[in-house]
Amino acid sequence: MSIFIDGGTTLVVQGITGRDGSFHAKQMLEYGTCVVAGVTPGKGGQRFESTVPIFDTVARAVQETGANTSVIYVPPMFAADAVMEAADAGIKLIVAITEGVPVLDMTKVYPFLDARRSASSLGASVRPVASASSVALGR
Repeated sequence: MSIFIDGGTTLVVQGITGRDGSFHAKQMLEYGTCVVAGVTPGKGGQRFESTVPIFDTVARAVQETGANTSVIYVPPMFAADAVMEAADAGIKLIVAITEGVPVLDMTKVYPFLDARRSASSLGASVRPVASASSVALGR
Protein backbone atom coordinates (compact mmCIF):
# COMPACT_ATOMS: atom_id res chain seq x y z
CA MET A 1 0.00 0.00 0.00
CA SER A 2 1.35 3.41 -0.95
CA ILE A 3 0.75 6.58 1.01
CA PHE A 4 0.51 9.52 -1.36
CA ILE A 5 -0.69 12.22 1.04
CA ASP A 6 -0.19 12.94 4.73
CA GLY A 7 0.09 15.80 7.20
CA GLY A 8 3.00 17.26 5.21
CA THR A 9 0.89 17.68 2.08
CA THR A 10 0.60 21.31 0.98
CA LEU A 11 -1.91 21.73 -1.80
CA VAL A 12 -2.39 24.03 -4.76
CA VAL A 13 -5.79 23.84 -6.49
CA GLN A 14 -5.55 24.49 -10.23
CA GLY A 15 -8.86 25.96 -11.36
CA ILE A 16 -9.86 27.12 -7.86
CA THR A 17 -12.22 29.85 -9.10
CA GLY A 18 -14.22 27.58 -11.41
CA ARG A 19 -17.47 25.84 -10.46
CA ASP A 20 -15.95 22.48 -9.56
CA GLY A 21 -12.66 23.82 -8.22
CA SER A 22 -14.31 26.25 -5.82
CA PHE A 23 -16.87 23.69 -4.64
CA HIS A 24 -14.24 21.05 -3.86
CA ALA A 25 -11.70 23.52 -2.47
CA LYS A 26 -14.25 24.61 0.14
CA GLN A 27 -14.85 20.98 1.09
CA MET A 28 -11.12 20.24 1.29
CA LEU A 29 -10.61 23.26 3.56
CA GLU A 30 -13.46 22.10 5.80
CA TYR A 31 -11.91 18.62 5.96
CA GLY A 32 -8.65 20.13 7.19
CA THR A 33 -6.52 19.85 4.05
CA CYS A 34 -3.68 22.37 3.97
CA VAL A 35 -4.73 24.32 0.85
CA VAL A 36 -1.94 26.89 0.48
CA ALA A 37 -2.71 28.29 -2.99
CA GLY A 38 -5.05 28.36 -5.92
CA VAL A 39 -4.23 28.98 -9.58
CA THR A 40 -6.43 30.65 -12.15
CA PRO A 41 -4.71 32.61 -14.95
CA GLY A 42 -5.71 36.27 -14.85
CA LYS A 43 -6.94 36.14 -11.25
CA GLY A 44 -3.61 36.37 -9.44
CA GLY A 45 -3.65 38.59 -6.38
CA GLN A 46 -7.17 37.61 -5.31
CA ARG A 47 -8.03 35.36 -2.37
CA PHE A 48 -10.33 32.34 -2.22
CA GLU A 49 -12.61 32.30 0.84
CA SER A 50 -10.61 35.30 2.12
CA THR A 51 -7.67 33.06 3.06
CA VAL A 52 -6.17 31.14 0.13
CA PRO A 53 -4.03 33.27 -2.21
CA ILE A 54 -4.68 32.90 -5.93
CA PHE A 55 -1.81 33.01 -8.43
CA ASP A 56 -1.65 33.24 -12.22
CA THR A 57 0.78 30.31 -12.55
CA VAL A 58 1.66 27.16 -10.65
CA ALA A 59 5.34 28.16 -10.69
CA ARG A 60 4.53 31.36 -8.81
CA ALA A 61 2.28 29.49 -6.36
CA VAL A 62 5.05 26.98 -5.59
CA GLN A 63 7.65 29.73 -5.28
CA GLU A 64 5.50 31.72 -2.84
CA THR A 65 3.95 28.89 -0.80
CA GLY A 66 6.12 25.79 -1.15
CA ALA A 67 3.19 23.68 -2.34
CA ASN A 68 4.16 20.06 -3.05
CA THR A 69 0.87 18.64 -4.39
CA SER A 70 -1.65 19.79 -6.98
CA VAL A 71 -5.24 18.87 -7.61
CA ILE A 72 -6.60 19.85 -11.02
CA TYR A 73 -10.12 21.09 -11.79
CA VAL A 74 -9.81 22.66 -15.21
CA PRO A 75 -11.82 22.01 -18.40
CA PRO A 76 -10.78 18.82 -20.23
CA MET A 77 -9.11 20.68 -23.09
CA PHE A 78 -6.66 22.30 -20.62
CA ALA A 79 -6.04 19.36 -18.27
CA ALA A 80 -2.95 17.91 -19.97
CA ASP A 81 -1.27 21.33 -20.03
CA ALA A 82 -2.20 21.82 -16.37
CA VAL A 83 -0.49 18.54 -15.43
CA MET A 84 2.66 19.51 -17.35
CA GLU A 85 2.65 23.02 -15.83
CA ALA A 86 2.49 21.51 -12.34
CA ALA A 87 5.38 19.14 -13.10
CA ASP A 88 7.47 22.00 -14.50
CA ALA A 89 6.82 23.97 -11.32
CA GLY A 90 8.26 21.19 -9.16
CA ILE A 91 5.02 19.66 -7.85
CA LYS A 92 5.70 16.11 -6.64
CA LEU A 93 2.15 14.67 -6.75
CA ILE A 94 -0.40 15.74 -9.34
CA VAL A 95 -4.00 14.57 -9.01
CA ALA A 96 -6.08 15.31 -12.11
CA ILE A 97 -9.75 15.05 -11.18
CA THR A 98 -10.97 16.44 -14.53
CA GLU A 99 -13.14 14.00 -16.45
CA GLY A 100 -13.34 13.70 -20.23
CA VAL A 101 -9.70 14.47 -20.97
CA PRO A 102 -8.87 13.28 -24.49
CA VAL A 103 -6.74 10.13 -24.37
CA LEU A 104 -4.42 11.54 -27.03
CA ASP A 105 -3.70 14.53 -24.78
CA MET A 106 -2.71 12.26 -21.91
CA THR A 107 -0.40 10.22 -24.17
CA LYS A 108 1.76 13.37 -24.32
CA VAL A 109 1.71 13.86 -20.56
CA TYR A 110 3.21 10.57 -19.41
CA PRO A 111 6.44 10.78 -21.47
CA PHE A 112 6.74 14.41 -20.29
CA LEU A 113 6.52 13.30 -16.65
CA ASP A 114 8.79 10.32 -17.22
CA ALA A 115 11.52 12.59 -18.62
CA ARG A 116 11.42 14.66 -15.41
CA ARG A 117 11.27 11.71 -13.01
CA SER A 118 10.32 14.08 -10.22
CA ALA A 119 6.53 14.07 -10.39
CA SER A 120 3.87 11.41 -10.00
CA SER A 121 0.45 11.82 -11.54
CA LEU A 122 -2.90 10.24 -10.80
CA GLY A 123 -5.54 10.74 -13.47
CA ALA A 124 -7.09 12.13 -15.44
CA SER A 125 -10.61 11.25 -14.31
CA VAL A 126 -9.34 10.00 -10.96
CA ARG A 127 -11.62 9.71 -7.94
CA PRO A 128 -10.86 11.75 -4.82
CA VAL A 129 -7.90 10.74 -2.64
CA ALA A 130 -8.09 10.83 1.17
CA SER A 131 -5.89 9.99 4.13
CA ALA A 132 -6.78 9.37 7.75
CA SER A 133 -4.45 12.22 8.68
CA SER A 134 -7.08 14.84 7.75
CA VAL A 135 -6.01 15.31 4.16
CA ALA A 136 -8.41 15.05 1.23
CA LEU A 137 -7.79 15.80 -2.43
CA GLY A 138 -10.97 16.27 -4.40
CA ARG A 139 -13.29 15.45 -1.55
